Amino acid sequence: MEMVSFISAWCLVIISLCYTYVVARLVPNGMRRMILFIPVFLYFFIVPLSLSNIHAVGITAFFISWLANFKLFLFALGRGPLASDTKPLSLPIFLAVSCLPIKIHLSPKSYSQGGSSREGLLYYTIMATLLVLMTKVYEYNSKLPNKAVLTLYAIHIYLLLELILAATATMVRAMSGLELEPQFNKPYLATSLQDFWGRRWNLAVTGILRPTVYEPMIQLFSVLDPNWSRVLAVLATFVVSGLMHELIFFYMGGLMPDWKVMWFFLVHGLCTTVEIAVKKKVNGRWRLPTGVGRVLTFGFVMVTGLWLFLPVFNRGNIFERALEEYAYAGALAAELKTIMASLL
Repeated sequence: MEMVSFISAWCLVIISLCYTYVVARLVPNGMRRMILFIPVFLYFFIVPLSLSNIHAVGITAFFISWLANFKLFLFALGRGPLASDTKPLSLPIFLAVSCLPIKIHLSPKSYSQGGSSREGLLYYTIMATLLVLMTKVYEYNSKLPNKAVLTLYAIHIYLLLELILAATATMVRAMSGLELEPQFNKPYLATSLQDFWGRRWNLAVTGILRPTVYEPMIQLFSVLDPNWSRVLAVLATFVVSGLMHELIFFYMGGLMPDWKVMWFFLVHGLCTTVEIAVKKKVNGRWRLPTGVGRVLTFGFVMVTGLWLFLPVFNRGNIFERALEEYAYAGALAAELKTIMASLL
């Protein structure tokens, strides 16, 4: 039943995107196109509510309610990854870029995460193995300290996100032959918060927040000193990211927000602006050793995550529901294997 709901929801998503594609062919960018897109915006915000599977809800909320809506907002104004200065995107490419967290790279440079395809395969195989092993470790949750369990959740989130986004990019690359930019760039090697959020962590979000929030805020506050306009733009970007994360957790957990996740992003926004100001002040005359920067950045992200971000997974029983789905999927796979063996 859940699979039927998921397929039905995504079929309506595809139909909605086809509608926006046709509208864009007939109506020039601007307010008229934006108004005609409003029904799609509204549907994309409510579509996760029609699902109950935690993975289906999370993927749909992230891909559609957040990224697709933001991309369509830019497209209505003639901007963003869906707009083209030359010829319009073909419908299949338009659909893929709209509803999937991918970014087409136009240069011949390769962006394989692990270097060669063999190294990349090994990299993701190791990650998948670690993810499977972690699901076994969760059986001993009751015997582990709460902070240790939350740390496991943090690693789980990173592994799962990287695998989902890599699998999505691989599928699109195989079907279209397009070169796609990676969505993670080894965030555990970040040497600063600016490096972590701007160049390494979940680059699909970074790429869509820059034109939808950061750049408009720079223009809005252009009457102020450039330094202040950048500070306010960075803070606004983190606020919007925090709001969208709160919305996703509402979809997944069914709970009203307690705003701890928002505080996580506010703390990081404030600290990132301070970091940028300090860098500008010293102007390259002094720099932390790379190793020290990595330890401090990783430590700060983990401490604030354990304090503000990760507890929401306990509050909404999100991981418990996810583990139940893993167990169900494993039992279903075993049953299918038995059926196939009997037929052969």
